[in-house]
Amino acid sequence: MIEVEILNEQEEKELTESQLQLIEKVIQEAARLENITNGEVVISLVDDRKIHELNKSYRGIDRPTDVLSFAIHEKGEDEPDIIFTENLELPNMFGDIVISIPRVIEQANDYGHSFERELSFLTVHGFLHLLGYDHGTSDDEKVMFSKQEEVLQRLNITR
Repeated sequence: MIEVEILNEQEEKELTESQLQLIEKVIQEAARLENITNGEVVISLVDDRKIHELNKSYRGIDRPTDVLSFAIHEKGEDEPDIIFTENLELPNMFGDIVISIPRVIEQANDYGHSFERELSFLTVHGFLHLLGYDHGTSDDEKVMFSKQEEVLQRLNITR
């Protein structure tokens, strides 16, 4: 089972317990789809100001976005390889997902579906990025988006 830590760092919208549980359900279902049985992920729910700062700092894009993923296992430029010489029992930490709650609200309204559906979509989208999926090419996009839809369908989260 994936350990999910949710940090609600925003005051735009008070989230219900069922909305927070939905985030965990989405992560668990995506992990099942990918045959992942354990690991850890941290999800931060933030406002537009915070995600704007992160987007500018890490991606060089000077505007807010809906979701950012920071994979632990993704090596950045000029970072050394980490080599363990002992057999250590370390948890499989996938990384962090940051979701803008104002973007969730806006996009749910724009797309004509529920807040929960948009929150679920961005959660699975961010998690798949942590696993190495991307949508830079049309082929990659087809694979990633079909996996996203499969997770949402399995949980009966529809538009």
